[in-house]
Amino acid sequence: MCGRTACSLGADNLRRACAYRDRRGRRRQPEWIQAERYRPSYNKGPQSSGPVLLSRRHLQQGALLKGKRCVVLADGFYEWQQHSGGKQPYFIYFPQTKDAAEGKEGDEEWRGWRLLTMAGIFDCWEPPAGGEMLYTYTIITVDASKDVSFIHHRMPAILDGDEAIRKWLDFAEVPVQEAVKLIQPTENIIFHPVSTFVNSVRNNAPECLTPIELGANKEVKATPSSKVMLSWLKNSQEGSPQKKENDLPRWTSQFIHSPSPKKTSADILQQWLGKEGEPAAKKCKA
Repeated sequence: MCGRTACSLGADNLRRACAYRDRRGRRRQPEWIQAERYRPSYNKGPQSSGPVLLSRRHLQQGALLKGKRCVVLADGFYEWQQHSGGKQPYFIYFPQTKDAAEGKEGDEEWRGWRLLTMAGIFDCWEPPAGGEMLYTYTIITVDASKDVSFIHHRMPAILDGDEAIRKWLDFAEVPVQEAVKLIQPTENIIFHPVSTFVNSVRNNAPECLTPIELGANKEVKATPSSKVMLSWLKNSQEGSPQKKENDLPRWTSQFIHSPSPKKTSADILQQWLGKEGEPAAKKCKA
């Protein structure tokens, strides 16, 4: 998988979209780390930055010796279907309600686009040449669900709902053996074909995820999912994302595969998380 995603929300709305309730039932928003470096994008490539959720305990402890689980955020991800005429890109995301096109800045609760939440693992390491500590993350993949298997045989491990996200992030209370049970395909996703405009990572505009009709060069207007997408793009107040990759924080994303068909994604994840005490730089392949 190529690891191409879209995350078009601005920094403030991204926080609102990730609001959660703490153990006391209070509604809270995640705290930004280096928010000034975040740049929205309709077309994030494998070597670009991306927003992720981490447990606050990772930051409070200093040395990151265990856990290292994170949630990668995106509007959705792109995947390419191989066929005789070439490759057809698709945009894949959570089903959206009509309210998704009506999110307003003053609302107490976010009613805009529902972000796709993907299970990932991250690392923090010092470059061999020295300098600023680098944070890298990897999106975990699983066998594709039935509905999208015709596009590609792999898909991200998607965490569907607040409880799944909480368990994945809470490395102190939820052990690896329990967390890996969350790594499985989901059927709760929808998709539509998009233009080959998205093929070039240099193209960073709403056209990247605008629905098209296959065999035609026009927008789809018939399906409910397409209408929500088009309405969302039309009503978004964020403006066009910045295109300067040099201004992005130095995170990198990639999709990972099992090195052997005998091992499952859960096996690999458990093996990776179990290597405590090994130098972090050796674990990172990005």
